[in-house]
Amino acid sequence: MFFELFILFVVLPLFFLAFVTFATFVLIPCAFIFASWYMRIKERKLERRKRDGANVAFFHPYCNGGGGGERVLWVAIKALLTRYPDIHIYVYTVETAEAKTIIDKVQNQFNVKLDVDKINFIRLSMKNAIDPASYPYLTLLMQSLGSIGLGMEAFMKFNPDIYIDTTGFAFTYPIFRYLAACPVGTYTHYPTITSAMMRRVKHRVAAHNNSSLIARNPLLTWCKILYYKMFGMMYRWVGRCADVVLVNGTWTEEHINELWGRPLSTHRVYPPCEVSELKKLRSLVRDSDPIRILSVAQFRPEKDHPLMLQALYELRNLLMNNDQLWGKIKLVLVGSARSASEQERVRNLRDLAAHLSVDGHVQFVLNAPYAQLLQLYQTSTMAIHTMWNEHFGISVVECMAAGLITIAHRSGGPLADIIETAEGSRTGFLAAEPAEYARAILEVIALPQHERNRIIEAARASVDRFSESEFEKAFIRTSGPLFTLQ
Repeated sequence: MFFELFILFVVLPLFFLAFVTFATFVLIPCAFIFASWYMRIKERKLERRKRDGANVAFFHPYCNGGGGGERVLWVAIKALLTRYPDIHIYVYTVETAEAKTIIDKVQNQFNVKLDVDKINFIRLSMKNAIDPASYPYLTLLMQSLGSIGLGMEAFMKFNPDIYIDTTGFAFTYPIFRYLAACPVGTYTHYPTITSAMMRRVKHRVAAHNNSSLIARNPLLTWCKILYYKMFGMMYRWVGRCADVVLVNGTWTEEHINELWGRPLSTHRVYPPCEVSELKKLRSLVRDSDPIRILSVAQFRPEKDHPLMLQALYELRNLLMNNDQLWGKIKLVLVGSARSASEQERVRNLRDLAAHLSVDGHVQFVLNAPYAQLLQLYQTSTMAIHTMWNEHFGISVVECMAAGLITIAHRSGGPLADIIETAEGSRTGFLAAEPAEYARAILEVIALPQHERNRIIEAARASVDRFSESEFEKAFIRTSGPLFTLQ
């Protein structure tokens, strides 16, 4: 009884007094100091911005990568420079290549012309902080925390007027919203975590982001679900620090709205795809040529190239009594393989093809120049794409524009935005399992020429909404609030 009274009348009042004292003499003064500092920074930046033009910084560490995300970056920059000619563009990057080398590659690979004198590169040194290879365990969390370090380095080296992230490193947003005191925009290609990922772990499905060891163990599965839920709460908070959120399609939009809860600030802007020139291509395939099934995808785990090889194996089984047709089948895998991990992945795929006894029907085309890719578009019969929950599917759109009947995974962007499978308006095919892909390949091969032409023309007509010009108009319209926020 005495102890309870002591706690009630002595300890609790002392604790309350200590808290009030700390709040009065520490927390409240610090809050006033921070608010005053924050307002002074905003006022100074606004004055300089009105005098010299806005400094717009893009956070894109691997800006020289040459992928779909880099196309978004450079076309967005081109659109902003056209709309706001007095702004100054800065790119936070870990790339070490010279500015002219990067801009020349942009022109050669994406056909996007930019003045090198109008692009400033802020070189960042903490490259390993965001490299997933640096974190064999808790990769999502550790890579996100690493991005905070890289974001702090970016902020310390240059404080912009407007910050736009085009890579999805959401944990950098609070830095630029609260420390840099500038509006924050993001073009999100793929949410870092999704409810679909959680369901896969919950149902103990082994995948590239859920090892078989965890999938087999109920305790480890429970721990990973808890980890994902905690990470999801953190991701929600940092995501809500963005003033304007652009997403690349319906699938991403639905997940971002579920995670961040900002539907009024979230806008769907399809990524720019090279469709105008590809639509001019004409097929060079002759009846005597091999039946080439083209895959254009980076050699990364999530692209699921093994599923393509398994589909080819199933196709061989279906054609067991038709050696002549099977002898014409050729799966052509096109992608970049520059890093050690990518090269090892290609070696593993070669081994898998040999193990499935389909290696004679698989061709690897690594680091192909654009001219060679165009030739492959013209000499291939169809295209295949196997990534589960692909956030959008730029390569799917480009294959359709090039006149290839495309078979994509029944999930993500291809299902929600790109491919229509209803009879009479079909623009391609969807599949999920290897046997289903194999049957779809056979169905495409068996199509009469008039039906094939009808699907190709419908597909080509449907991809105009994904053109570069449509992206530029949508990007300028939706990013406009960043240039009016004070």
